[in-house]
Amino acid sequence: MSLSVDGRLDRADSWLTPRRIGWALAGVAALVAALLAVRVTQHLAADRSVTNKGTIPSVTVTAAGLSTQPSTVSIIGTISARFDTPIGVEGDGGRVSAILVEAGDHVHRGQVLARIDTSVLEPQVANLEASLELARAESELAAAEYHRAQAVGAAGALSAEETEKRRSNSVTAAAKVKVAAAQLAEAQAKLARAEVRAPAEGTLLTRTVEVGQTVAPGATLFRLAEGNEVELRGEVAEQDLSLLKVGQAVDVRLTGTSTVYPGRVRLLGAVIDPQTRLGVVRVSLAPDPNLRPGAFARAEVTVSNAQRIVLPQTAVLTDDKGSYVLVIDSQNKVERRPVKVSGMVANGVTIADGIGKDDRVVATAGAFLQVGETVNPVAPGAGAARSPKAAAGAGTPGGAGSS
Repeated sequence: MSLSVDGRLDRADSWLTPRRIGWALAGVAALVAALLAVRVTQHLAADRSVTNKGTIPSVTVTAAGLSTQPSTVSIIGTISARFDTPIGVEGDGGRVSAILVEAGDHVHRGQVLARIDTSVLEPQVANLEASLELARAESELAAAEYHRAQAVGAAGALSAEETEKRRSNSVTAAAKVKVAAAQLAEAQAKLARAEVRAPAEGTLLTRTVEVGQTVAPGATLFRLAEGNEVELRGEVAEQDLSLLKVGQAVDVRLTGTSTVYPGRVRLLGAVIDPQTRLGVVRVSLAPDPNLRPGAFARAEVTVSNAQRIVLPQTAVLTDDKGSYVLVIDSQNKVERRPVKVSGMVANGVTIADGIGKDDRVVATAGAFLQVGETVNPVAPGAGAARSPKAAAGAGTPGGAGSS
């Protein structure tokens, strides 16, 4: 019996070896460590949640208020000569023999601008002048013969028939003088039209002819800004045309320059283009060397002054529901307000409807806030003060920014 018992005892003693005992103790220690880690993590998360719940974000707010803002109408167009007069060939045309001016020159009424070759017209005029002299001589001779016939006819030396014949010859010769004179006048007029003259005083805008070029009758050789008067010919939207009146002051600016050229509304279009829904406006301008016809210009007309709410552009947000702003209510909670934007001004956006002048509006970073969230409103320019809890949390392992 003892042997068998001793034998079993020996087998039990052989199973509980030191190595197996060490593994068992290590497993128990690992389990205890895991349980402690879970408890510590839960505790840290709870502390961080409490800390985060106590942090109130600071946001910059601006008072809506009211400011005087002018309502303006924009006019877009080009600078043009008020009286853009084409100057062309009045005669039969021909080869250009001389050009006496250039584009940009100031000319006077009647000044010769160009000449057409007259090598054919001058001989014609000389021929007709000789024909006129011959007709006058024949007329004078016929008239003298008729007077002599009248003198001797009374004495019975010539028959009445002969006297009447000489009277007829005198009348015919006088008519030939008139025909020759008319033909000469016509030729002289053609010769005079061979010189292209300025119809009025002004500045030449363009020259489209060269010496030696053959021009046809009626061809345009020059364009003249009569009287040096210029204007802005522009277009405005249909709804803005009714706000403009003849005589209103206009500020005109050329593209790429900041210089303002004052003008006045001179003419309002009588019709609206059915395709573009735009109306024509003409603005008279004082002559200036920089106001060259063809230059692109933009003008603004102040039609009224009104008290409007103006917000920074960063305060107005937009989504699929339209434009809106975030307002801080009396409990410092974020509230969404839909607004109607009426236009853009130099210092922001004008609001037509949606908020009052006493509302506090989130000026920046509104997209990171949630509706109903409690915030700490800060005036523009003031530092975003941190709450005591946030300041305390930043120095502890559970504060924001630690992991």
